[in-house]
Amino acid sequence: MKQQKKLVNFGCLYVFIIVINACSDTKTNSSNASLQTNRAISTVKYINYEIINEYPHDPNAFTEGLEFYDGKLYESIGEYRTSDIRKVDLNTGKVLQSQKLDAAYFGEGLTILNNNIYQLTYRERKGFIYNITNLKQVATFNTTTNEAWGMTNNGRQLIYDDGSNMLHFIDPNTFAEIKTLKVHDDLGPVYEINELEMINGFIYANQWKTDFIYKIDTLSGAIVGKADLSNLRQTAGIPPVSGRRHSPDVLNGIAYDAKNNRIFITGKNWNKLFEIKLDN
Repeated sequence: MKQQKKLVNFGCLYVFIIVINACSDTKTNSSNASLQTNRAISTVKYINYEIINEYPHDPNAFTEGLEFYDGKLYESIGEYRTSDIRKVDLNTGKVLQSQKLDAAYFGEGLTILNNNIYQLTYRERKGFIYNITNLKQVATFNTTTNEAWGMTNNGRQLIYDDGSNMLHFIDPNTFAEIKTLKVHDDLGPVYEINELEMINGFIYANQWKTDFIYKIDTLSGAIVGKADLSNLRQTAGIPPVSGRRHSPDVLNGIAYDAKNNRIFITGKNWNKLFEIKLDN
């Protein structure tokens, strides 16, 4: 009992000393926090969003890429052993066609150019090309980066990112890299750029582990606008990220219906897909 009491008294003294030291550092810490806050204020303008419609989405789909083409959704599904590429009916969420990837591949971003579907893989440095009519694989290509995440195109070149702030522009015939572009805002580089979609000459991008959609200038790489969709989960009834397998994960997936000027978004393992209005 004496030993326990001694330990208790020593513990009280130790806590007392910590409290004193903490109080003496309050002003300094407050000053540093203020400086950090000031540095973290970006002047990039916010883009308002509005939910126009919602549609069913496969809650088992770990969405890595999303595209809208000729009235149908095309989706690249990730994770090893369960990756596939699929054609989906927008209104019902029903999978109309699909092709499963070998278990060694983790599906990532996809884009459609010249009636071909291009799909990336995560760390395998290989991409697949599919016939858009029947989703049969017709060719493969190689990527040079350690990782490949999101993908889009500008009508002439394939554009993909690698999880950093770098966009890679690729010749779709030779798959040679034509140029790179660094994504940044007024504070510096913006990393972990994820799914990509070209909309009216700008690249719109998800950022991994955030609820932002960035609007990126394709000449400079500058972020010229951003939409904060952090309240969409609560508004639309999407549960918060829990970390449990097959539970709703991060916002990921942007598709554009150019004919009808519609933007669609979803997330990994979300049970809903949304048409939203940004600044389109």
